[in-house]
Amino acid sequence: MTFRNGLDSLLRPEDSVLVLIDHQPYQLANLNSHDPQAVVNNTTALAKTAKVFGVPTIMTSVLAGRGGLIFKHVTDVFPGQEVIDRTFINTWEDKAVVDAVKATGRKQLIIAGLWTEICVAMPAIQAAGEGWDVTVITDASGGTSVEAHAVAIQRMIAAGINMMTWVALAAEWQRDWARLETAGPLTQVMIDHVGGSGVAYMWEQQLLNTAVPAAG
Repeated sequence: MTFRNGLDSLLRPEDSVLVLIDHQPYQLANLNSHDPQAVVNNTTALAKTAKVFGVPTIMTSVLAGRGGLIFKHVTDVFPGQEVIDRTFINTWEDKAVVDAVKATGRKQLIIAGLWTEICVAMPAIQAAGEGWDVTVITDASGGTSVEAHAVAIQRMIAAGINMMTWVALAAEWQRDWARLETAGPLTQVMIDHVGGSGVAYMWEQQLLNTAVPAAG
């Protein structure tokens, strides 16, 4: 087994490409591993984070005419961008998607989707076997049960695939808060999507901008 360690194993925005798979109403209706609202929030945050860092993002659906359109929260992040609709259950067997990924010239492939045990696991395992450096964002994905999601993650780890959450990915892409061109926009994503930490940051700003009452 090859261990994923060392500085070069960390994800870099200039080497990353994101594929969002089947974030559709049909799949959300039977999402039982996570709070559906949290998955919509996390997927939207992941998309916004990719946009902050200029990471090419490919959105794909399966049989959208039946299963519904990709969540508007996500497509609104990339207005006017085509969503690739497929018939293949396994995204990595769809030539249009694979060609779009290859066209970016990047090798750090990041995947999130519904459901984890099917539409995430199959392309992740195939792409990893073809030499791609694959990471799955677990909290922007979800399965039909807690067991299904967990077993899929175990299966992918055994195949050498890296697991992360969207906030961990954001921090890895940022790496240094002195990178001001992304620090400000990323902070806004955190305010909008990280709940307590976002509220705490705004409170900090309030306190810093509130004069201390004069004594006496």
